[in-house]
Amino acid sequence: MRKHRAVALTEAGRRLFDLASPWLERLSEYTQSLKEEARVRPVTITASIGVTSLWLLSRLGRFQAAHPHIDVRVAANNRILDLEREGIDVAIRYTRESGIPQGARRLFGEAVVPVASRAVAAKAFRTPAALLQQVLLELDEGGVPWLHWADWLSAKGFGQAKPKGYLHFNQYDQVIQAAIAGHGVALGRLALVRPMLDDGRLVAQKDAEVGIDDHAYWLVQASEAPREEVRIFSEWIVEEAGQ
Repeated sequence: MRKHRAVALTEAGRRLFDLASPWLERLSEYTQSLKEEARVRPVTITASIGVTSLWLLSRLGRFQAAHPHIDVRVAANNRILDLEREGIDVAIRYTRESGIPQGARRLFGEAVVPVASRAVAAKAFRTPAALLQQVLLELDEGGVPWLHWADWLSAKGFGQAKPKGYLHFNQYDQVIQAAIAGHGVALGRLALVRPMLDDGRLVAQKDAEVGIDDHAYWLVQASEAPREEVRIFSEWIVEEAGQ
């Protein structure tokens, strides 16, 4: 029924509106919830604290600039998390090839070399024995003998020699930050410290690189058929590793 320029419902129309109104409200709420879920659900990645701090975080700005519509959530943890149970989409795992799940993609291998700040390196790397006159930055973690100075020195023929001293840490990123600050010499994992070598924050000892053949870093996805934003993020991780 039309009244001049106003519109009024007939009695039948009013009854129909009253009947449909709750359903229309529910439909509106459901549509809005779908929009909110699509907007706020981030891509979640987990990696060790060291990999996250030294490799991933410095690169995330480039991903955000290229894909501003994709949110990323970082779950740094030194424990191996269950991706499905924890609601995690992607993981960077450090392990032997025999220990990776099916479908994992190799990102890069492992190689270590002594690294130090420019000032410390000028003294520590003059001769092989000069290293012993410096404080050595040690990671207190089992299962990775190539990151322990005792094994390194023994392999280089200095098994009985005593360095100036040791400074111990329980996280690898702390070891590297201490080296950057000039507190001593660290065993640098090349894949993780490459940005610091490139910009001069760290200097590597020449001809001292040692490759670890049986360990590498791998990209693992929780699903064989991931969401589109997870696929995009995973491909970006692989591209960054290739560089």
